[in-house]
Amino acid sequence: MQLYDLDNVNHPIHYTTGGIETYDYIAAKLTPEQLEGYLTGNIIKYISRYQQKTAWRIEKDGGI
Repeated sequence: MQLYDLDNVNHPIHYTTGGIETYDYIAAKLTPEQLEGYLTGNIIKYISRYQQKTAWRIEKDGGI
C-alpha cells in the first residue's frame, strides 16, 4: 500500500494510478513554459464554467 492510498482528499486513488500523481507525471514531461501554458488553460477552463456548475449544484441540492 502506498502512502497516497491513505488520502482520498489530497491524493485520490484515481489520480495516483501507476504510483505517480497525474500532475507530477505531466510536470515531468513538459518544460516549465509548457507547464505554465497547461495550467493557465486549466484555470481558464474552470473559471469559464464555474457559474454553470454552481447553478447546477444549487438546482440539484437545493443550496450550496
